[in-house]
Amino acid sequence: MTNPYPHELSLGDVYYSPLLLVAFLAFLAALATVMALDKLKLTRYLYAPSYVFIAIMALYMVLIDTFWIKF
Repeated sequence: MTNPYPHELSLGDVYYSPLLLVAFLAFLAALATVMALDKLKLTRYLYAPSYVFIAIMALYMVLIDTFWIKF
């Protein structure tokens, strides 16, 4: 039984794990979300904004993995 999803991504002759791309995209999405929260001044209600950033990044990683890039 073969998996229809790619197991690795290639850039030239170098192969990368799809997890690397998912983590990078999740980082960028979390960064944009946190910047929007800063702009709206909603981060002042958070106890530890750095933990919230990591939690948002983890949430984006799960969502990107589930719906877009499967690894």
